[in-house]
Amino acid sequence: LYRRYGLWFRLRKLILWLLGVYIAIPFLVKLCPAIQAKLVFLNFVRVPYFIDLKRPQDQGLNHTCNYYLQPEEDVTIGVWHTVPAALWKNARGKDQLWFEEALGSSHPVILYLHGNAGTRGGDHRVELYKVLSSLGYHVVTFDYRGWGDSIGSPSERGMTYDALHVFDWIKARSGDNPVYIWGHSLGTGVATNLVRRLCERETPPDALILESPFTNIREEARSHPFSIYRYFPGFDWFFLDPITTSGIKFANDENVKYISCSLLILHAEDDPVVPFHLGKKLYNIAATSRSFQDYKVQFVPFHTDLGYRHKYIYRSPELPRILR
Repeated sequence: LYRRYGLWFRLRKLILWLLGVYIAIPFLVKLCPAIQAKLVFLNFVRVPYFIDLKRPQDQGLNHTCNYYLQPEEDVTIGVWHTVPAALWKNARGKDQLWFEEALGSSHPVILYLHGNAGTRGGDHRVELYKVLSSLGYHVVTFDYRGWGDSIGSPSERGMTYDALHVFDWIKARSGDNPVYIWGHSLGTGVATNLVRRLCERETPPDALILESPFTNIREEARSHPFSIYRYFPGFDWFFLDPITTSGIKFANDENVKYISCSLLILHAEDDPVVPFHLGKKLYNIAATSRSFQDYKVQFVPFHTDLGYRHKYIYRSPELPRILR
């Protein structure tokens, strides 16, 4: 009986301790909004570990060059430029100048904006670069300030400015070649911020591709399947308001009302990170927006049975046809 009582006492103590931590976390987040910002960006999570971002060839990208650009003073961002597979042999051993001049070759360019966590060298991102390269695209991607080996503090404004800087850098070298913008997950928020700004200055890209997009960051946080606090009393006040206080909105649903270029949305029905219904809702907003009345807007779902989830749409054998 003594042993049973001691076991129950320790178990009850553990339960009370866990309950105390569970209740304390919302107050901690409310008092320190920077915590919630870090959970949105997850830029401190570097996966895969121990890779040298200066050497994309270590990830099987033998036709890729690593650059460093400086969007602002005290900000440096790491960039990868993968040339089309047709230029693979010519690219071997070439320097940065050759790669920059190659952007003027007769191949379209995709500016890829990745999601939160990880770096430009993430496994599923590298596989997408390879697919797009095999289809004849230049692929330019980068780590936002505060991600990977890029220097600076992350913020929505900073991420958007980094993307604008890289877009202008591409346009200055690509001539009349089409330039498309592809955003994935959190990167869709950067992408619509960027394209809205480009449309407002009357220099829109040739098309916008959103993979696994959400409507806005508040709805995404509220719908996130991994959120254990969704039903916590005062969830909005404790968790969503600090996101807004940190200047994080990623308002895709508002941005699409000001975008005037072709739009393609890709979303897997079994996406466990950004629920499928948010991507569909964003499409419905865009499809009825006056800004898209002269442009094609398309939504392509991928059935649950395919198992593409949040980051494996690149595996679809239909992707070449869809992009064409």
